[in-house]
Amino acid sequence: MFKEDTVTRLLDNESEGGELTRKAVTLLAEAAAVQGTLHLPGVRDAYRWRLEQVVLLAGQALEGAGESREAELLHWVLVQACAARAEDARYGAGQLSRGAQRAPTLEDCDDGWQRVEQIASTAEEAALAAAGFAQRLNTDKARAMALRAEVAAKSARKTVQERNRAYTFHADPGFSFGEGWYLAAAALFAGLSIQIRPGAAHELQARRFLFDAGLEGALRPYRPRPASPKHLTHIIAEAFRADAQQAQGTLCTAFLGDESASATLRAWIDEKMGGTPGQKVLLWVRTGDHHVQRNTCFDELRQISELVVNTGLTPIFFGDNVPRELVPPGAVNLTLCWKEPLFQGPEMRRAQLQLFEELRCRHGLLGQIGVTTAGMDGPALMGLPTLYLTREHNVRLGKWVGAVPGYQEVVREPGYFAIIRTTLQQWQQCPPRGEAITIEARKVVTFKPGSVLKDAINK
Repeated sequence: MFKEDTVTRLLDNESEGGELTRKAVTLLAEAAAVQGTLHLPGVRDAYRWRLEQVVLLAGQALEGAGESREAELLHWVLVQACAARAEDARYGAGQLSRGAQRAPTLEDCDDGWQRVEQIASTAEEAALAAAGFAQRLNTDKARAMALRAEVAAKSARKTVQERNRAYTFHADPGFSFGEGWYLAAAALFAGLSIQIRPGAAHELQARRFLFDAGLEGALRPYRPRPASPKHLTHIIAEAFRADAQQAQGTLCTAFLGDESASATLRAWIDEKMGGTPGQKVLLWVRTGDHHVQRNTCFDELRQISELVVNTGLTPIFFGDNVPRELVPPGAVNLTLCWKEPLFQGPEMRRAQLQLFEELRCRHGLLGQIGVTTAGMDGPALMGLPTLYLTREHNVRLGKWVGAVPGYQEVVREPGYFAIIRTTLQQWQQCPPRGEAITIEARKVVTFKPGSVLKDAINK
């Protein structure tokens, strides 16, 4: 029997083995020496390389060792190296899985998870090898190391098996209300899975919206570490690039349904409009605590409002509260209206979208301008011309420029007010002609589940 104390003496006396064995033992000792500093830059990569070399060199040396004391030493070296590789693979699978979930596109996410799968397979192979070497050594210490390797391999495989493919539909007031438009749209285009946190303040309203949009079958039980919402704008852009009219029709069908707005909503809108005639532009106001650098600048809002008025259009203020002195005579102030019971009930999401649609079809709404708030994107995806303002190019939303009809990005650079002025003039001269997609058309324009786009996204 090859005892651990004998192994220790052999490890200390490298000259008793051949050249390959000595190299393997040296590298194993170097790997063990850095285990406490694996968190430092570059150390783990060097550690992994050493372990790979140990397995390679020791395996080669074992081929010619026969039934010798050197063979027993190599078995011990290999059981240690394989166990260490399995545990390192478990760590790597966990770390990479987190990065994969945060990848900017669904394709990048899937590529990352394929690598996680490969790492888990490496852990399993290392654990299986460790078990074989431990069986040959037949010692408690070797068996303990093989058991650690087995536990690590199972943990790595569990990481793969527990991948959460669902995207969270946020139903808490503290989260972005508008991101719901992203997720519902992407789910319609690419068959994504959706989860809602149980007990969220607007859980019932969210479920109602998804049910009305035909996405009830996409709902999955809530689990931690959901897929990243970063993927969603990319998926939507691909759908619009494939067929913009069909994509827009799909969203109008799902989000608005085949019924007109309720009489209650129409009466509310008529009262708020107060018979204000003429063409109008929606001006969004954002004053939240999340990403405050994206909030509305009131001086900028005042200048934009003046541009709207000077172009002969009427501003409609929407979103968070706005100082009264910024609302010019004749303008319509709908800020904070989303807090009213009409927009907080079971159909809160559809009611808000129907509000924008009614303004566009019956009250001369030509387009919308605002900062990068996701609330704008529901009506934008359904055809309302949109101009969003940003300090620098927005990587996520920039994917929609040139894909979603009428969707424009304006970076705050010298001369950007001239771009806004020109856009307002274009909207005034070429206004939308009634409903872009009628109720009748909504009943027949749908995104086919077997489309080339959906197959490509899910491949």
